[in-house]
Amino acid sequence: MKIVILGAGKMGSFFADVLSFDHEVALYDVDPNRLRFAFNTLRMTRPEEIGEFAPDLVINAATVKYTIEAFESVLPYLPDRTILSDIASVKTGLPEFYARAGHPFVSTHPMFGPTFANLSDLSTQHVIIITEGDHLGKVFFKDIYQRLRLNIFEYSFREHDETIAYSLSIPFTSTLVFASIMKHQEAPGTTFKKHMEIARGLLSEDDYLLTEILFNPNTPQQVKQIQEQMSALLDIIEHKDTDRMKAYLTRVRKNIE
Repeated sequence: MKIVILGAGKMGSFFADVLSFDHEVALYDVDPNRLRFAFNTLRMTRPEEIGEFAPDLVINAATVKYTIEAFESVLPYLPDRTILSDIASVKTGLPEFYARAGHPFVSTHPMFGPTFANLSDLSTQHVIIITEGDHLGKVFFKDIYQRLRLNIFEYSFREHDETIAYSLSIPFTSTLVFASIMKHQEAPGTTFKKHMEIARGLLSEDDYLLTEILFNPNTPQQVKQIQEQMSALLDIIEHKDTDRMKAYLTRVRKNIE
């Protein structure tokens, strides 16, 4: 296939590297400096070059804030048959965009960051393929992800954003709150050290990635639940209410059985 990847950031470069040995791949970025170390790919900085290339597939690796804008900037230069694809971590607005774009599409979400994941072994990492979309496009990405040994899940657009708010926003928020009250002091606790490892790993990720996850429209409700539980736990602690604490711990244990 002839494939154009929009955005020469970490994920864009990752996909270029994965696909360039089996396909004719072009990496497009308006900043030529970001293309300096592109390997085994064509380099493009103007949308007219994309039109001349006439891709079969466009993979949009721009950050969520600019995903639709990036698509719209190249849309006039694409053949009608070109499949549009995104890897956005939040899908808000994309179903509506695809509906009016008039192109076949496929949407996926690789749930790992190249800065933190072990790219030589992705068998413990996950990816989501959106059920709506072009059948052949979904088959293409499923084949790629299976070869990368990723664990594949399939959700609708709505289910994806709800699941991401639950599975990522809750641990991200909890970890950020933990890290926000840390001070430069050694602490011997084993649990404390485990939390610190998680916090350091999370904060080593790209700021845009963290922001995209937390700005999911479904996130505020999850954060409100954390606030409610923190208030309830604080009240139990302040009143030294042993009975309520036992009941609270029993309920929490059932949640994670």
